[in-house]
Amino acid sequence: MLLSIQDLAVGFRMGGGVVAEAVKGVSFDIAPNQTVALVGESGSGKSVTAMSVLNLLPENAVRTGRIVWQGARDLLQTPMRELQSLRGREIACVFQDPMSSLNPVFDVGRQLAEPLMKHLGLSRAAAARRAEELLGEVGIPEPKRRLASYPHELSGGQQQRVMIAMALACEPKLLIADEPTTALDVTIQRQILELLARLKSERQMSVLFISHDLGVVGEIADHVVVMRHGIVREQGPVARIFAAPKDDYTKALLACRPSLEGNPARLMVIDDHIAASQAAARGEAATARREAEAKDATAPVVLEVKSLAKSFWLRQGVFGRREFKAVQDVNFKLRRGHTLGVVGESGSGKTTMGLTLLRLHEPRSGPSAGEVVFDGRNLLTLSDRERQAMRRRIQIVFQNPYASLNPRFTIGQTLVEPMTIHGIGASVAEREQRARTLLEKVGLDGRAFGKYPHEFSGGQRQRVAIARCLTLEPEVLVLDEAVSALDVSVQAQVLNLLKDLQDELGLAYVFISHDLAVVRFISDEVLVMKDGIVVEQAGAREILAAPREEYTQRLLAAVPRGYRAAAA
Repeated sequence: MLLSIQDLAVGFRMGGGVVAEAVKGVSFDIAPNQTVALVGESGSGKSVTAMSVLNLLPENAVRTGRIVWQGARDLLQTPMRELQSLRGREIACVFQDPMSSLNPVFDVGRQLAEPLMKHLGLSRAAAARRAEELLGEVGIPEPKRRLASYPHELSGGQQQRVMIAMALACEPKLLIADEPTTALDVTIQRQILELLARLKSERQMSVLFISHDLGVVGEIADHVVVMRHGIVREQGPVARIFAAPKDDYTKALLACRPSLEGNPARLMVIDDHIAASQAAARGEAATARREAEAKDATAPVVLEVKSLAKSFWLRQGVFGRREFKAVQDVNFKLRRGHTLGVVGESGSGKTTMGLTLLRLHEPRSGPSAGEVVFDGRNLLTLSDRERQAMRRRIQIVFQNPYASLNPRFTIGQTLVEPMTIHGIGASVAEREQRARTLLEKVGLDGRAFGKYPHEFSGGQRQRVAIARCLTLEPEVLVLDEAVSALDVSVQAQVLNLLKDLQDELGLAYVFISHDLAVVRFISDEVLVMKDGIVVEQAGAREILAAPREEYTQRLLAAVPRGYRAAAA
């Protein structure tokens, strides 16, 4: 056996002698040339389990049990110096966010050469040649030129390929991949999964793959370990886990993700599925799943976009510049209570389009053109004072709630501030009461009012971000990848919340996402973008059931569909 984890427990010393348990009695094995997937929601303990292998944990971590490497060495008892010699050489890691792992001040060539010189003793020239070969192996075009590139000059998919190249530089026996495709669009995700599968086959390498997405896991894993609250709920061969899961939690994970087929009125979350399964075991009838009702096709148009375009000035030479057309000739109408889904790969222009609607790009960055008609006025030509008044009626929810909430403000201050700026509410007490009501509306209790953002999970922070938008009573929300970083159960909760708010308040959404299944669930109409241009536009059901354009077909083909689809 290559790696055997036996009765692993991990806790964190919190002060006052208190130890918070994160992992409790986890056991599983990884054989040579095998891919084992650790699956579970955020907080399930899967990343803590994986990082325990090389002790990449904070100093306050306490580990017990055994982690046996190649049947001979217990890594929990291995001195740090010996452990460091294993890192990168025999066991390597690829993390979720390459920009937090790559050094922004060193070029790619230097970062690739470092482990080659340290672990293999190569000269600088030999390491540079090998680095070029590695970039070619992971599919980066013009590898020699890219050696001189800095991380910020690469796309997200290219950054992740560089991370994989670094991890494989010393030909490790085990690769730990911690959510390596979570934030990538479907086509780049497909490329990374195929790359990992090819490299595993060519190098006879084992992989410990960590994910919350069973659709992805079904396509890459041989063996699946399902975790919740630090405990292994179920494990077994991927075919058995997908065909006949035994644990209610595993069944719930498989079922709570949106599907490209059908369009339910609501998504069932983890607890809903477990409760339904337990009720069925008692012989009680299950609640029938309702299909979403058709929206009013005659609802008034709240936002009309005509020939929208946005360009950026790029430096050329010492004093010159050239125009890069990021968005060209976008047209659509958005009706009250309806959702427009905007999909496309990274770099397709979908986020730029959303930010241009709200005039969140600096004018000096490049010219804008076209019209964004809201309440009979073109938002692109309003004065600053007029735009400030109009902005409260069109709000945006960003992808990363960690970055969009001020860490120095309590949640109460975060919600009250925009009401104060726009003169909503007659007094401080009235604004605070309105903020507390909105917190309850998005599923957070009154205790959240005095807490800070760091005290909440990612899903809870996204709820706070939505509540902040609602303080201004908007009519239109632009949601830019608002659920892409959330695990499947939290994602289902936020999507249900958005639908409830839309039904109750008549909100109109521009929903930007790379996840086609999510877009299928929430959207009435879909707009597909490529290279800044709309290549296809139609109703959500029509465009995803029978796409006309080859690009849309390729996006759909890249969606992970789990073990059965992969096997077929």
